[in-house]
Amino acid sequence: MDAKVAEPTIPETYNAFFYGTLMAPEVLCRVIYGSSNHPSNSLTITPALLPDYCRHRVRFADYPAIIHEPGHTVRGTYVTGLTPSNMRNLDYFEGSQYVRKVVTVKILTPKDKEHVHGPSGIMAEAVETGEEKEAQTYVFTDLDELEKGEWDFAFFRRENLKNWADESEEYAGI
Repeated sequence: MDAKVAEPTIPETYNAFFYGTLMAPEVLCRVIYGSSNHPSNSLTITPALLPDYCRHRVRFADYPAIIHEPGHTVRGTYVTGLTPSNMRNLDYFEGSQYVRKVVTVKILTPKDKEHVHGPSGIMAEAVETGEEKEAQTYVFTDLDELEKGEWDFAFFRRENLKNWADESEEYAGI
């Protein structure tokens, strides 16, 4: 009699496109793991473009929003290896102002190979690879809360990141 061997189940993973505070690895790790210092060995982060969407500032907030706007393009990060638990944490973090949607992004590769890894690689000068991937992203639902201006990732990193990645109790809810 042959004994059946149970095959190990492969955990389901998700891909996502982030265009705001979650482009900072420190914030992403804080949201999905509970600590900005958590090693994210299971994640791959690649620069990417989201066509036909536009990023806006949200009134009275440090974070941005995207909405569908043909002819515009949003630069962000394509992240692979997210677990169902990670996605639940992201859904909670984004809250009711956003709806999760599946989009198609265009993968970028940095021109300078020195900037492939780390925060500097996220916004380094890059070129399209021609590769397109499906990803989950969060689209804003309250158009009345948007401002006309573009949200600035470099400004966020310089002026506000400390508030989002701080490990103190004061920021435990982030």
